[in-house]
Amino acid sequence: QVQLVESGGGLVQAGGSLRLSCAASGRTFSTYAMAWFRQAPGKERQFVARISRGGITTHYADSVKGRFTISRDNAKNTVYLQMNSLKPEDTAVYYCAAKTGVGSGESGNYNDWGQGTQVTVSS
Repeated sequence: QVQLVESGGGLVQAGGSLRLSCAASGRTFSTYAMAWFRQAPGKERQFVARISRGGITTHYADSVKGRFTISRDNAKNTVYLQMNSLKPEDTAVYYCAAKTGVGSGESGNYNDWGQGTQVTVSS
C-alpha cells in the first residue's frame, strides 16, 4: 500500500497552466504504475493520463492529448501532471492513483488513491 498526497490545484483562467504533483510514501514507488483521474460535479470519474513504472510509457485521454503531460521522478517518489492550454471543461477534482504491475486506464484497477486537488478553469 502507498499513501498519496496531491497538490498544485487552484483557479486559473482559460488558456493558462497548472502543474499538479502527487507525493507518495514508501520505498517501493518505482514498482507502481501511476495515473491521474478527474471527476467533475455530477459526472463519473474519468481517466486523464497514466505512466509506467519506469516512466517510459505514457497514455492520455483524447480530451487532454497534446495539452497535458504526465511525468514521474522515482528518486523523489513523485508523479506530476503538467496541464497547459486549460479549458473550462477541465474543471474537476484531480486524483492520482497507484497500482502495482502494469498500468491501466480503468479506475477500478487502482488500489491506492489520493484525496484529490481541485482545479477550476474560468472562462
